[in-house]
Amino acid sequence: MRRSLLSVIVIALALTACSIIRKKESGVLPGKPYCVHNHCYFPLPKAKGYVEEGYASWYGPKFHGCRTASGERFNMYEMTAAHRTLPFGTYVKVTRLDTGQWVIVRINDRGPFVRGRIIDLSKKAAEKLGIVRDGLARVRVEVVQPATIGSYAGNEHRWLLKAVPSFEKGSFEIQIASFRQRENAVRLRKRLQGRYDYTAIIPFKYNGEIFYQVRVGVFDTLSRAEEELQRIRKQGFYDAFVVARKGEAG
Repeated sequence: MRRSLLSVIVIALALTACSIIRKKESGVLPGKPYCVHNHCYFPLPKAKGYVEEGYASWYGPKFHGCRTASGERFNMYEMTAAHRTLPFGTYVKVTRLDTGQWVIVRINDRGPFVRGRIIDLSKKAAEKLGIVRDGLARVRVEVVQPATIGSYAGNEHRWLLKAVPSFEKGSFEIQIASFRQRENAVRLRKRLQGRYDYTAIIPFKYNGEIFYQVRVGVFDTLSRAEEELQRIRKQGFYDAFVVARKGEAG
């Protein structure tokens, strides 16, 4: 009896926590204008061609299992995100501007409602993008699979989405490291030559400073690139990551 009562109390507390946490987003309905903190937002009817730059943040344990604005249960282990105006179901590519790392996420929630932030990532997406520790990163958000609105059951509407395109095949490199001093990049590249068909030093300008990225490849599938990435990290290059060659992946 005591165990049953305890279970009821735990469930009640969890539901109360969700309602308190999500209170800031009360009144948020799919596709309809809504207001939060005295600011009103108007969800876009179409997402095609949408590009935006700003700060990405993330949310996780406190919201896990709570209802999102789209009606789904939030799962911090899935590749999803919150955006203030993009249609639910839209897939976006989120790229870190300082490293070039990127992830693909599906919009299923509203937020973040903090000035300067443009997207709130699930914990899993944040881990893949490498922003869990710092909490924030400047990113570019680009729509890769727009959702479209369709009618059903009379006047009701829902967002429809075709199957997300495969990002498995393409042309991929692995960025081993990035240096401020070009000489360090040259030394690392010499160590790697002979192991790979392709080695390169890519200058990258960020905040007025030039960094020298050392990359190797090329891999024709994301799976092969990921396998090699694991071997590279075991050699001590813990910050290495996969990069899609511009204009050739997706």
